[in-house]
Amino acid sequence: MRALTWQGRRNVTVETVPDPTIEQPTDAIVRITSTAICGSDLHLYELLGPFLDKGDILGHEPMGIIEAVGAGITNLRVGDRVVVPFNIACGTCFMCRHGLQSQCETTQVTEYGSGASLFGYTKLYGQVPGGQAELLRVPLADYNTIKVGSELPDDRYLFLSDILPTAWQGVQYAQVPDGGTLGVLGLGPVGQFVARIGAHLGYRVIAVDPVAERREMASRHGVETWDDVDVVERMRDATEGRGADSVVDAVGLEAHGTPMIHAAHTVIGHLPDAVARPILDKAGVDRLAALYTGIDMVRRGGTVSLSGVYAGDADILPMKTMFDKQIALRMGQCNVKNWIDDVLPLAEADTDPLGIDDFVTHHAPLEDAPGLYETFQKKADGCVKVVLRPGA
Repeated sequence: MRALTWQGRRNVTVETVPDPTIEQPTDAIVRITSTAICGSDLHLYELLGPFLDKGDILGHEPMGIIEAVGAGITNLRVGDRVVVPFNIACGTCFMCRHGLQSQCETTQVTEYGSGASLFGYTKLYGQVPGGQAELLRVPLADYNTIKVGSELPDDRYLFLSDILPTAWQGVQYAQVPDGGTLGVLGLGPVGQFVARIGAHLGYRVIAVDPVAERREMASRHGVETWDDVDVVERMRDATEGRGADSVVDAVGLEAHGTPMIHAAHTVIGHLPDAVARPILDKAGVDRLAALYTGIDMVRRGGTVSLSGVYAGDADILPMKTMFDKQIALRMGQCNVKNWIDDVLPLAEADTDPLGIDDFVTHHAPLEDAPGLYETFQKKADGCVKVVLRPGA
């Protein structure tokens, strides 16, 4: 099969690799019809190479058709159309029963002290081959698939794999009061959905992004948008001097505005893996400009919710400010299956309340993925979301 593989920092290529096979009775093989490039894939492209091996297959936002099932599968049949969540979970352990599928005790990566295994996402999360490929082996497939109908196009369903439930969780964790103001930092794919979900739920949404095309897209869906100049003071001016009731940081560890840390990331990226891994694992620092902004932007007693990925264990936080302002902070990988009952009806609704039909900016064959990784990273060509069609 053809698959997008990691070859080095800012170097991904589409290669011919062996087809996956049924390895366990609870496996299924999915022929991928659509697979997306996620903002968190860019962390692999740029920073987390020490935890990857050449040839690793990337991608964690796939959907497709069941092509084969193991003898232990009871809920799936060949020909079923499914979305594959990016978490790999069992559905029966303590964590899964409590809606924390991203912490699944069956698939936790204990070697690195990490949560549940993820598709296409480094040794830290199990080094499981990902879904930017023609075929995908899905472990524990009865639980790790979402069966969907045949009437709607892939784009309506594909984002159930990650970014739509991720955005929904981000808003739920933000604990916005009825009629309150929600600040959104970043209008990439997750930020777009966070802002639209906030508007759908009746909040005043003010979203910040330096890229005009991203602001224009969000504005089409009832979102007030600002560039990234003086946003803390502007938010206070817009909210009787208090700040937003809640803020969702949809940017994460590669935020602009911290050049020294960016330089350190560049240096670490050129170190041998054996040296770089412990630095990133135990002494890594993130570019925290977005998080600092969120802490300053939220009102006293408000909540900051992190949907953007962070990975540093040596980050410095303004604890005095956070304590004094009585800020609540919530975060974590999305527990996809926990939110599907909430977001699936929105994806399928004839009225398209979240504007999913106005979301994907680039459709392309899988073979075009390397160039589109670069386009997406540079935020060039109006790129907000890329969907790849294996076999196209």
